[in-house]
Amino acid sequence: MAARVAITAAASGIGLAIARAFAAQGAQVQVCDVDAAAVRAAGAEGLAAAEVDVADIAALDRWIDGALGSLGGLDVLVNNAGIAGPTALVEDVGAAEWDRCLAVGLTSHYRTCARVIPAMKAAGEGSIINISSTAGQYGMGMRSPYAAAKWAVIGLTKSLAIELGPYGVRANAICPGSVDGDRMRGVIQREAAARGASSEDVEREYVEGQSIARFVQADEIADMCLFLASDAARIVSGQAIAVDGHTETFHLG
Repeated sequence: MAARVAITAAASGIGLAIARAFAAQGAQVQVCDVDAAAVRAAGAEGLAAAEVDVADIAALDRWIDGALGSLGGLDVLVNNAGIAGPTALVEDVGAAEWDRCLAVGLTSHYRTCARVIPAMKAAGEGSIINISSTAGQYGMGMRSPYAAAKWAVIGLTKSLAIELGPYGVRANAICPGSVDGDRMRGVIQREAAARGASSEDVEREYVEGQSIARFVQADEIADMCLFLASDAARIVSGQAIAVDGHTETFHLG
């Protein structure tokens, strides 16, 4: 895959799995992340990584413009940035917590798209992949800022597909379910504490709502990214594709 790829929040977790998958296919990959230690580790394994807080619009603009300049354009943009946000009833969510969750999980997606779209239009091709969540398809109690951001990402993606289709540029959203890793364990622990339940009970509730009753692996999200960026998906646009083992009953804890 001789592609030029930029990925936000990609020095660890799902983002790093996506970056490694593209790099293994021969793509030129540039990533950013707010975690300085993770950025150093990603750089040590050969990824072009920069420390960027995507909620800082000026810093995000500098990074994405730099990627466009150094790569001579962009074939694939993966917006992976997002944060869990607070675990609380909506009336207990602070305004600053709400704003931060949407700034990272929604506004950063809009901003990178706005910067790369002119180059993709000029090239007559390109693939934008926005990472949403199954919470963006069903909503999620005690996680209203997160669900709102992820729901809006799907709306943004479908609107982009309408605008960009005439130029040969595609836009799709991936909706991961519960992805195994430190972040999901933190979500479970915080919810368990808020509900007065055990972490084991909360984890079981998440898993038992799926037809394939296990957590998603990060490389399974990466595989979907590779597909959506490939010629095999050349007519696929405007879709919100769940990678979640099929949610039968959404977790309602």
